[in-house]
Amino acid sequence: MSAHTLRTAALAASLLLACAAGAASAAPARTSAAKPAGKTTAQDSAAMFSSERQTDHRDRDDLLSAGLGLDGLRAMVPPAFADAAHPTAAELRRRALWSNWRGIADLAPGGGYGELYGSVAPVPGREYSAFARLPGAKQPHRVLVQVPDGFDRDKRCIVVSASSGSRGIYGSIAVAGAWGLPKGCAVAYTDKGAGTDYFDLDAGLGVRADGTVGKPGDGELAFEPDAQARKAGGVAFKHAHSQDNPEADWGRHVRQAAQFALRALDRAFPDAAPFTWANTRVIAVGISNGGGAVLRAAELNDEPWLDAVVAGEPNVYVAGARPLYDYTTQAALLMPCALLHKPLGAMPVAPLTGDSAQSFCDFAAEHDLLGDAARAGDTAARAQAAYERMRGDGWSDEALRAGALSVNFDLWRAVAATYASAYGRYAPALGEGAGAGADQPWVRYVYSAATPAGPDAPPVARAASDGERAAWWADASGIPPGAGVQLFGPPAAGATPRLDGMAGLRELWTGQSLRADVDRAALRRAGERVRKGVEQTRAGAPRKGLPMVVVHGLDDGLIPPAFSSAPYVAMARKAGAQVSYWQIRNVQHFDAFLGLPALGARYLPLLPYVYAALDRVDAHLAGGAALPGDAVVETVPRAQGQGMKADNLAVPK
Repeated sequence: MSAHTLRTAALAASLLLACAAGAASAAPARTSAAKPAGKTTAQDSAAMFSSERQTDHRDRDDLLSAGLGLDGLRAMVPPAFADAAHPTAAELRRRALWSNWRGIADLAPGGGYGELYGSVAPVPGREYSAFARLPGAKQPHRVLVQVPDGFDRDKRCIVVSASSGSRGIYGSIAVAGAWGLPKGCAVAYTDKGAGTDYFDLDAGLGVRADGTVGKPGDGELAFEPDAQARKAGGVAFKHAHSQDNPEADWGRHVRQAAQFALRALDRAFPDAAPFTWANTRVIAVGISNGGGAVLRAAELNDEPWLDAVVAGEPNVYVAGARPLYDYTTQAALLMPCALLHKPLGAMPVAPLTGDSAQSFCDFAAEHDLLGDAARAGDTAARAQAAYERMRGDGWSDEALRAGALSVNFDLWRAVAATYASAYGRYAPALGEGAGAGADQPWVRYVYSAATPAGPDAPPVARAASDGERAAWWADASGIPPGAGVQLFGPPAAGATPRLDGMAGLRELWTGQSLRADVDRAALRRAGERVRKGVEQTRAGAPRKGLPMVVVHGLDDGLIPPAFSSAPYVAMARKAGAQVSYWQIRNVQHFDAFLGLPALGARYLPLLPYVYAALDRVDAHLAGGAALPGDAVVETVPRAQGQGMKADNLAVPK
């Protein structure tokens, strides 16, 4: 789960179906004991979709990189807009691809991409896109299908994926597109109810199907808060403010994307239609939140539709494990302090919240989070107590060390604020006064364009410019701060307002007030809303016999395997599922950060193992090759300044 390009710049830098009479008899059947013949076709799902578009991508504008190629994706400056305030749909797409590639993959020279694993070689083809909506949902989600000109009609395959983190519709291009398109598969994507369709509440402007800015009523918008919510001002974004708790429906979002892929293939190849679950192979793959989404899709057993699943570093919650909201809010308060424990050997900590790591130690001690001894001790004693508390709650040393990245980029606060609003199904915060809601103080975070006030002063909220607003769809990661949108609040008195705000987010999970002035009745109501939302995201068991590979880095400090993949695999196996589990040493959560020399010398990328797992399940489905066994992969990080070699990765054969 993650907002993969938060502050990366600061670090270095797509209807009518035409089916020929009798075509069904010509379509090859793909049936097996695991996936019996089904009747679902693209026509069955037509009512789900709106604002459908088709675009062609050839010559200097391909499916994988919009013609940028590896060199263009490596460029530190994004592709320019001819008119910054009014970019074209094509310009926005190109820039979104640039942003999403750079936010997911390590493309730096020497990092191995395009040499040891992966490719951005041009793939010409067509894109089909639409808004999809689940019954009862307030907002639509995006689906998009890329159909290469080299689509293999004999193989008939779909790779379906969900965006990593809260990213927009191209948020899995480096995961699913890079593997599936060169193999002649159609690739289907969903933003799973999150994404970068920000709504400017001040200007009353949102995002159209093609990524351009529009007014409500000026074509369907991807996200349109109701009139009451628009009174809040600032910026609203779908993951936090849709009031749909999208995570509860991630699996259904994935299946709708696959259904739209059948529809797109019928449209692309009418002479070979209909494409159905019975005659088209479907492999689901995703990482981070996308990995959790494909695991949730695996539990949808009402009809046979899915052939295999590969999940990398999945944000997934099962009964008895710690959910994301629990360990995120704990980390927000304790991790900066725990990382000061010198024997841990973590990288230096400099939180971007405006509070020092020592102030976290002081706050935790003063609010009885570390025990009596730490209250009277010095910073070293408090750091040790925070470290021991987190270790006792399941954090490994490896996860703690890598968690320093999330501390330094203010990810814990950004994630906690977003998910509290999502789980509680809150609209944008209205602030103080009428309509604010008696149980809203804990999620009264405000998002706005901002002007920096100075090197040591906080940013100042202001209205967004036309140019800033126009670029959000392409540039944003789906969770502010980033792309010129900042996170403010909640308003609090005292010397540590940011820490007080994070304490409030923690209170929603524990139900225990950390501050003296808390309205306990309001806390109870708000906590019940959030905890109900969390429970709605709990994963169930996958279909028995469904081939699955789960891949996770043992150094993941954002979605630690101890809280996510490990308990999921145990649960799935207890239910009789067929799951292979690869645990990779020296791999943390963010491949995109490995271009930084210090991180590249310590950690290895996850994507090579996800691609390898896809190769293995594809060979199994195509020819009956054995599925991989479990593996703890012993890797060797490269020396600083040296290029990646195959021996460093030690990818299971």
